[in-house]
Amino acid sequence: MPYESNHIMTQKAKQRLAKLQAYIYRPIAGLEVEAWVTKEPVPFAERMSGRHVRLQPGDKWGELWDCAWFHFQGAVPKTAAGQKIVLLIDINGELCLVDEAGTPRQGLTNVSSEFDYSLGRPGKRVVDVSAAARGEEAIDLWGDGGCNDLFGHYRSGTLKEAVIAVCHEEARQLAYDLEVLIELVEQLPDSSARKAQVLQSVYEAAHLLAEINEKTVHSAKERVARELVKKGGDPVLTVSAIGHAHIDLAWLWPIRETIRKGARTFSTVLRNMEKYPSYVFGASQPQLYQWMKEYYPQLYAEVKERIREGRWEAQGAMWVEPDANISGGEALVRQILYGKRFFREEFGKDMKVLWLPDVFGYTGSLPQLLKKSGVDYMMTQKLSWSTYNTHPHHSFFWEGIDGTKVLTHLPPEDTYNSPAAPRSLAKIEQSYLDRNVSEHALMLFGIGDGGGGPGEEHLERLEREHNLLGLPPVVQEPSLAFFERLEQEASRFQTYRGELYLEKHQGTLTTQARNKWYNRKLEKALRELEFAASLQLVLGESPGAYPTARLEEIWKEMLLYQFHDILPGSSITRVYDESLERYAKLLGEVRAMTAEAYGRAASRSGVAAGETVLFNSLPWERREWIEIGGSWQYVQVPAMGWRELKQAAAEAPATGLIAEELRLENERLEVRFAENGSIVSLYDKAAGREAVQPGTEANLFTVYHDDGDAWDFPRDYRETIAGTMTLESRRAYVSGPQAIIEQVYRFGESTLKQTIRLLQGDDLLRFDTEADWQEHGKMLRVAFPVAVVSDQVNCEIQFGVLKRPTTRNNAIEFARDEICAHHYLDLSQPDYGVALLNDSKYGHRAEGGVLDLNLLRSPGYPDPQADRAEHRFTYALYPHAGDFIQAGVYRKGYELNIPLTPAEAIPVTVDGSRAADIHASRPMPLISIDHPNVMVEAVKKAEDSDHLIFRLYETAGAGANGGLSFGMTCRTIEETNLLEEPISLLAEDTNQIRLPFTPFEIKTIRVQLA
Repeated sequence: MPYESNHIMTQKAKQRLAKLQAYIYRPIAGLEVEAWVTKEPVPFAERMSGRHVRLQPGDKWGELWDCAWFHFQGAVPKTAAGQKIVLLIDINGELCLVDEAGTPRQGLTNVSSEFDYSLGRPGKRVVDVSAAARGEEAIDLWGDGGCNDLFGHYRSGTLKEAVIAVCHEEARQLAYDLEVLIELVEQLPDSSARKAQVLQSVYEAAHLLAEINEKTVHSAKERVARELVKKGGDPVLTVSAIGHAHIDLAWLWPIRETIRKGARTFSTVLRNMEKYPSYVFGASQPQLYQWMKEYYPQLYAEVKERIREGRWEAQGAMWVEPDANISGGEALVRQILYGKRFFREEFGKDMKVLWLPDVFGYTGSLPQLLKKSGVDYMMTQKLSWSTYNTHPHHSFFWEGIDGTKVLTHLPPEDTYNSPAAPRSLAKIEQSYLDRNVSEHALMLFGIGDGGGGPGEEHLERLEREHNLLGLPPVVQEPSLAFFERLEQEASRFQTYRGELYLEKHQGTLTTQARNKWYNRKLEKALRELEFAASLQLVLGESPGAYPTARLEEIWKEMLLYQFHDILPGSSITRVYDESLERYAKLLGEVRAMTAEAYGRAASRSGVAAGETVLFNSLPWERREWIEIGGSWQYVQVPAMGWRELKQAAAEAPATGLIAEELRLENERLEVRFAENGSIVSLYDKAAGREAVQPGTEANLFTVYHDDGDAWDFPRDYRETIAGTMTLESRRAYVSGPQAIIEQVYRFGESTLKQTIRLLQGDDLLRFDTEADWQEHGKMLRVAFPVAVVSDQVNCEIQFGVLKRPTTRNNAIEFARDEICAHHYLDLSQPDYGVALLNDSKYGHRAEGGVLDLNLLRSPGYPDPQADRAEHRFTYALYPHAGDFIQAGVYRKGYELNIPLTPAEAIPVTVDGSRAADIHASRPMPLISIDHPNVMVEAVKKAEDSDHLIFRLYETAGAGANGGLSFGMTCRTIEETNLLEEPISLLAEDTNQIRLPFTPFEIKTIRVQLA
């Protein structure tokens, strides 16, 4: 007689397992449930302040985003004495049970919550009461509820379940035994003796469970036990597992809900650590820990103790897990600076691993930022989401644009929400691209995105899989221990150079344009404020006047909004309503603080109160037009310095402005327009050549059908043109030193007004744009076909330039059609080039000789109102002789984004006397550099001393040896890392040094004033 088929035996076992799982919990009594409902969260002390309702299962208690304090009461029946008792609670939302003081104790999640069910079920509804009840124990619990699931969805707003139940513990244990063994069978090859034996055991156990009771459960458990004790031999691959709960600080929920998600997740972790001694968990993002410290101090104290114990790993080196495409270079430095400082000050931990599992691409300047901050390793998995090409490695060295390398690992399971099941371990072994040179891989297990973290199911599986024959062994340990072990193998790893481009989510370079506008403006405003406040110190202001505390608060709030689902534009409407309101207030505050700091600095330099002073925070002299009080002046302001307006006048360039209906012209450029408003010629008079491809139209506003969401638009969008914006009116005129054409366009319900201007003597064609965008499912782009031949485009990124192909010769080039750039995109050949500059845009495209800028999108999800609003932005065209380095394109980009700043001198008193009576008027540069390719990115007061910090970098990708002169006598000049920790003493009692740079190298200089 033959044996039963594998398929039938497996199906029989699965059927019995399903019946067994239904048997585990037996309700024996209901709970009395009351709730006090509010629109926003209220603290425990005010828990009874909302609308009061009494609830039975099925009763409705709230709408989406409603909050409620639930009160559960009851008593364990006498008949349950001696049995294990639990509560089963499901409010069709998220719930955090608290103790008598209101401290979070355990998070619960509705079983119907959205999640990728291929990775498991997200529900958490079981609350332990007693392993052996006495009977008649009182149940009296409070919980803080939210009427939303893990992913911000509304799930009826009704009470689903609230009961006291008996837990059949041996049946619960048997269910996990069977689940692990059945799945093990499915991972093993049919030819495996191990598979045959395990399958036979579970099949026999299934027969025993034809009727489920205590006796049959016990017998079935004994039958499969022999398979669980069989161990593996010498491992060829060991999996390091760490519990994880990816918590998006905002996404499909507002920031306020994230704070509560943190409490629910962290309290659940703590309870599971009490039950599972081998459990190791990790969490990143100091912002999240800071919220726990502020809102739930006792919970935070428990977390700190687990970190001290070593079972909870503080992870990541940044304040949040930010977008790494759009965030500015100095912002990324501050992410690391504030992130590492927090973990060091709070927990005594030095973060060595960058933890970015879910961001939408990784800038090529990141390796240098990490290494210069003492971060040796990086973990992500997002590259597995790429649409067309598979990243070639899971363990490799990532080399940045400057040549710095960082050891990087991508968990081979391609998820940070691993179910920690046999299929997880099998996939890791089968998919690990570097298993030929590595014996170690990482697994992140738990429920994430909306928090939740590992449940008992993850931990029960791992208890059985630790060294189970047929699977690679798995050990729970901190990720740092994994990386230190991986490093021992790294001599055999390959190197991947350049950016880590994600072939997906390119829409996030453009979506929510107002947020991106504010982000750029606030980044630059903070740079200006820090420069102004530093200038005050040099001119004699007390170090205590430097706004250290407020600057840190503003920086951290901006860094929060750079989280990888806020700044990229992929959150719900409420997130942007709130962030835009805060951005506006922060920007206004920073500009007011800057005006005051400059005003005081002007007075300290000897300028009379009320006089206007022009400040230049860029490291080169600027000669340009500026409009003040409706009057235009041509001024000259020294590098990193200032000049009184009445002394700043310089000889203006020769006049030669022409503004006609189809023509703008100055001494440098002649621009001709078509009847439809597009540009058909841009003649560079200085170079004697045409910058626009003959027979083409530049600055044509093309509207494409875009049925994507906030993250993605169709790769083939250019095949579905909806039309072009139609020119409705045009006006040409000369105003002061400007030749201007104003053009107004319309498409559908949207209008766009553009002021195209040439300034007297300038070589920049500027497009100041106001748009009222009201389209749905559309994308607005503008393109410039330029008369330049190059197979590479130069894209400014953080602290450098990345060259990308303008060809589409292979799958990689094809997939990287939409590209990120910051201040500019430049196409150059050796003798000539054209740069496209901008003040707030990031999505670009370059193919052949066409430079293309993505201006606006209007997706319908997750924010159905995304970008349907009024916008303002500026871009500019800069035709130039020579390549982008010879033409100093980076300077043009900075000048567009950082204008000269006028300020009125404010009276300042020092020891009872006006500062003007003490200080001579001397517009000295704060710092001077004699090399054209070295940029000063930041000037600030040191975090922990009265030193000044100067951050510089090489902009051209070439070596540089620059002479630095400071506008004050320096007691010491030191080089530091990005954390402002000294590396070497460069000079003493001088104000001059020479500083060598390698290509794109970032250097941080710390100066002690004499």
